[in-house]
Amino acid sequence: MNIQSWLVTEPKAPMTLESREETPGPSEVLVQVAGCGVCHTDLGFYYDGVPTRHPLPLTLGHEISGTVVEVGEGAEDWLGKKVIVPAVMPCGKCEACKSGHGSVCPEQIFPGNDVHGGFATHVRVPALGLCPVPEEGVSEEKGGIPLTDLSVIADAVSTPYQAVLRSGLAEGELAIFVGVGGVGGFGVQIAKAFGAHTVAIDVDAKKLEAMKSHGADLCLDPSQSDFRAMKKEIRSFAGDLGVPTWRWKIFETSGTPQGQQTAFGLVGHGSHLSVVGFTPKKIEIRLSNLMAFDATAQGNWGCLPEHYPAILDLCLQHKVALAPFVEHRPLSSINETFEDIHAHKVEGRVILIPDV
Repeated sequence: MNIQSWLVTEPKAPMTLESREETPGPSEVLVQVAGCGVCHTDLGFYYDGVPTRHPLPLTLGHEISGTVVEVGEGAEDWLGKKVIVPAVMPCGKCEACKSGHGSVCPEQIFPGNDVHGGFATHVRVPALGLCPVPEEGVSEEKGGIPLTDLSVIADAVSTPYQAVLRSGLAEGELAIFVGVGGVGGFGVQIAKAFGAHTVAIDVDAKKLEAMKSHGADLCLDPSQSDFRAMKKEIRSFAGDLGVPTWRWKIFETSGTPQGQQTAFGLVGHGSHLSVVGFTPKKIEIRLSNLMAFDATAQGNWGCLPEHYPAILDLCLQHKVALAPFVEHRPLSSINETFEDIHAHKVEGRVILIPDV
């Protein structure tokens, strides 16, 4: 099939629309893209020169939903199905996958990094790991969610879900999210669905205001007070609830040096710190705090495909709201959209919709 996609030829250079032929190989499918979300990681590749594993030129985009329109041998059952394409697709066969470490599978496929991604009319990906979307799930008459909006599950929702799952967050515990735009905002909703008490931290007053009606029990702006005062307020909040620091789960979802320093500074005795956001910049921390507090720090890379059905259910049950936090734009606006997001002119998660 002849497809059209936007190619990055070099960092910061305008993306160009190109055509090419794509045919799914064995166990592969060709997905007609309904929507593809723009992630902070895409900006890292484009503006910061973070290297992609596939050499440039490359089509970015890894938050993809769509319909399977062509299949290769062994993937025939997927033809015509609506799907979410996981941002990280392990091979399922290697030693890492078989031992439960699919997130570090050396053969994993990350669309827009290992192969051409979703800022295109179509994307070719492995069938293994695709998340099927039931027809009733996208039916407005049955309270469903547009397939376009479900694209953000592939990373913006699934990544914090896996981080929450790995942290062991239980009902009645405290979940603190540092940075609640995109990933962090969905993380607050997920933690609330798990029955946790939630704290949202961000320097953007609009983002905090939005979270007040979507799961945040306490909203704090670190720019309005010093760190000690903010930490004292969180301790007081947790104390009133009877939640000791060993039941604190802290999630760094801002992807900024300041956010990482804030998150690490909140670690107390027995706390769990999950590093979800990414920045190429370095920070200075006293790592011995983890030893002194007998605390845990864990990184989180994407989300294993086997968790996607449960995440989709949370969204379809409206325990995690998508619509208030997404914005639709035509794919042809990709260069202007990247500029707007980079300049912090956009509040929600932009979903680019093919218009060619």
